[in-house]
Amino acid sequence: MNEAILTPILDALDMIGIAIFALSGAVIAAKEQQTFVTMAFFALVTGVGGGTVRDLLIGAPVFWMTDPWVAAICLGCALIAWFTPVSLWQGKAFDLADGAGLAAYAVLGSAKALAYGIPPIPAILMGIITGCVGGIIRDVVAGRPSIIMQPELYVTAGALSSTITVLGMLAAPRLALPDGWIWGAAFIAGFALRAAAIQWQLGLPSYGRSSIDAEREADVCASPPPSGPDGT
Repeated sequence: MNEAILTPILDALDMIGIAIFALSGAVIAAKEQQTFVTMAFFALVTGVGGGTVRDLLIGAPVFWMTDPWVAAICLGCALIAWFTPVSLWQGKAFDLADGAGLAAYAVLGSAKALAYGIPPIPAILMGIITGCVGGIIRDVVAGRPSIIMQPELYVTAGALSSTITVLGMLAAPRLALPDGWIWGAAFIAGFALRAAAIQWQLGLPSYGRSSIDAEREADVCASPPPSGPDGT
């Protein structure tokens, strides 16, 4: 069953995830004013990092070693980042694109894990790893804080896409649901959650920190500094 998972829908999700994450890696290197070689390296490790770890864990051939298009897509994304201003890739639009890549990769990773005979819970974890590890590698190499160290919903969005994919595929034979519908619903759900988190800064409670403490800290940061005797 393992090669049967390579359907046009999952192939499209794969290319979307690779391109978005590769571009995000190249943009990070561009912000640091690195050379094109460094930008290409960042594009590659970010684009294939999660999928590589997944394939090694599930015993599958590492996908980009047999597909000549993957490295070419990463190189193309590095070229795009090189010839465009960094300001073009900032703001919520780029964060939303990253959320789309996260959801696409989470669906692909969990579906591929199931196809290789991985049990449901590890298959869900494979989806999360596929969607998140590339960005983690990018941030660690760049020496910048990773999004997973923030309370804002990110891994949770990938987990939602992975869970819907696995549960839907397990129930599909009984419910006569096409896999394409399941994958589409899983992608939309994960992307919608990530988009909501970006728009409204949704996050999970942090350990040892209540929501009241967070609100007080936000109020302190928002209030103007006290003025001195001379009005300064």
